[in-house]
Order: sequence, then C-alpha cells, then structure tokens
Amino acid sequence: MTFFDELETRSADAREAAQTEALIAQVARVRAAADSCLPGDVEVAGLGDLTKLPVLRKADLAAWQADKPPFGGIPVRNAAHVFQSPGPIYEPGGVSHDWWRMGRFLHAAGIGADDVVQNCFGYHLTPAGMIFESGARAVGAMVLPAGTGQTELQVQAAAAVGTTAYAGTPDYLKVILDKADEMGVSLGITKAAVGGGALFPAMRAGYAERGITCLQCYATADLGNIAYESPAMEGMILDEGVIVEIVTPGTGDPVADGEVGEVVVTTLNPDYPLIRFATGDLSAVMPGQSPCGRTNTRIKGWMGRADQTTKIKGMFVRPEQVAALVARHEEIVKARVIASRDGAQDAMTVQVEAAGGSAELFSQSVVDVLKLKGAVEVVSPGSLPRDGLVIEDQRSYE
Repeated sequence: MTFFDELETRSADAREAAQTEALIAQVARVRAAADSCLPGDVEVAGLGDLTKLPVLRKADLAAWQADKPPFGGIPVRNAAHVFQSPGPIYEPGGVSHDWWRMGRFLHAAGIGADDVVQNCFGYHLTPAGMIFESGARAVGAMVLPAGTGQTELQVQAAAAVGTTAYAGTPDYLKVILDKADEMGVSLGITKAAVGGGALFPAMRAGYAERGITCLQCYATADLGNIAYESPAMEGMILDEGVIVEIVTPGTGDPVADGEVGEVVVTTLNPDYPLIRFATGDLSAVMPGQSPCGRTNTRIKGWMGRADQTTKIKGMFVRPEQVAALVARHEEIVKARVIASRDGAQDAMTVQVEAAGGSAELFSQSVVDVLKLKGAVEVVSPGSLPRDGLVIEDQRSYE
C-alpha cells in the first residue's frame, strides 16, 4: 500500500508538534490583522489552549462579511477565486498545489495518474467542483468537468473520453449508470469519490456489485477536506491539515472521546486562517487507528446536526441557552431539554444531571435562562445519553 505522503503515518508526537507549531503561527497571523477577533491576552502555546479561544460560527462569519466584504476582515492571501455558499457566505479559493487538501482523499480512493475523473460537482458560484478538480490535479488525474444535469451527454462523454472514476454526490452516480444502461452504453467507471450527501450502505453495496469501489469524504466549502475514508472503510481519518475538536453543542467545551458532539475545526491553511470554526455537524472520535496504516485520529462521520434550535410554546430554545443553564450551577454536569406534547399544547421537561441540588432549586434558573416554564427532573451523573443531543424534540403531529 502506498500513501499520499509521509504525514499520514507519522507518530502522534510528531503530528502534535507540527500542528502546534502551525497553530501558533496561524494565531499570530490572525492577531496581526487589523480587525482580529481573537483575544490578545490568551496565550496559545499548545493544542490544548484552543479551548481558551472563542468558537466561530457561520452566523458570525456572515455578519463579519456583511460589515467588511468579502471575507469579513480575515487575513486572506493568494486567493484566485471567490465563491458563494448559502447564507450567503463567501469563501476564497487558491490554485496552489492541493489548496483544499482533497488529493489525500482521492489517493486513498485509488485515483491517480492513469485515471480520467468525471467531476460532477458544481463549478458555478460554489467551490465543490474546484475543490475536487484541485485534488485530481494533485494526484495527476485528468478531469472531465461535467457538473450536474444533461445526463445523456454525461454518458456519451464518459464513454468517449474513457472515464474511469467519478466524483460527485453519492446518488448522482446511480443516475448516470442507470441512464447508461437505458442507452445500452458500457462505462468504465471503477472508482468513486463522493461527498455532499449520505452514502447509504445499500447504495455502496449496489455500486460494489457493478465493480465500483465507492469511498466518501467529509468536506465543507469553508474548510476543504476535514476527514476521509480509506479502503479499510472503518470510520473517517482526519486530514493532516486540520485540527478537529468534538465539543458539546452550543459551547466550546470538548466532550470525552467516544461521545457525540459538534465538530469544530481549525484549518492550518495559512492562506485562509479559520480558527475553531463550528461546522454545525455532529460526530464522535473513534478509538484506535485505521487498519489501513494511517495513524491520524478517526471520527465516525456525519451523525446529524448540532444546531438543535427548537421552538417550544412559541419560543426558540437554543443549545447555547442549555449550556448557560449548566454553567449557572456548579452542581450541574449536563442538561437536556425535551419538547413533547401535553394534549394540544407543547410541554417542556428539563433533565438535569447533578450530584446535588433539587428540582426546586433549578426551576427558577430554567425560567431565567430558557424564558419558559417546564418540569425539571434531576438525574444522577452519567444517566443522560452521550448522543450529542441537548435539545430533543419528541413531538409528533401525525
């Protein structure tokens, strides 16, 4: 087995030392900007110091960009493109080698210089098409910049140019293959690198039956590649160019390894320094290392959304409020808000994990912080599920 580079198999100590050095430089780069939002009195000397810095959320980034377009005062350099994502949020794009770090994933998917990649990610406004094209260039593959739509032409082009690999959303490959069957055209696609949607086990198995190995990555327009599958298909291996934390939703507090929480990413790309950027996605760290030989931490992949904001009795309850409730009492370890129905009306129950205290003690804080009255249940520490949910909506309107 070959690896994309030696970084994939380095020791944990070597990786931490290199990431620490890059993080210190990244923080200094941001602080040197005229409008830096990072607190100047916080020393960042190691990866553990990240928790001292604020979490950057997409809403914050959008507000900064509205005030100081297009990138909100973040010190961007070497940008060749500007892209737009829903929000709207604007992202820079560079053309230097493997700028979005997608080559590592494509290499793991077996794509290389002998391949022609049919890139079915969009090229207009959003960066996905360029992200995967940059990765293909990094592994020496030729690209057919196909985008989506015009499926009959996609089939004709794939047959004419000898497409061997597909890049795009998991489901669109089936659309192309089904159209090829309908047209009586035999395609040579044997590899697929997918993202941007759910790769269901049955879908992957269906591709395998056709002789196509399908692997997926976890990437965003802001951050580029975050994690990716290898042929071992046991979790997703973190990319070497990012630092990933799993935190309690609504806070910047790390959860224990194995617990579900929100994915917060610090990118080490000096051209676009994002520090503690909250993805809004849930995941969890997996124990051990991948059998493929890559030594970086693995996560379980996408496990839902961290933004669990829920309207109860006409009022929005947000994860940040639940975090504030926990912080208000030193006895409280964790809390979970449950929205349910009581006849034709909404009901709210707040389960509080606490070593002491009483429902009466916490009830006023619930009103003060959540702005709603609800039943309070005190449970013993360790009782609440470690599934990343701080607001659970049990209501059914059927």
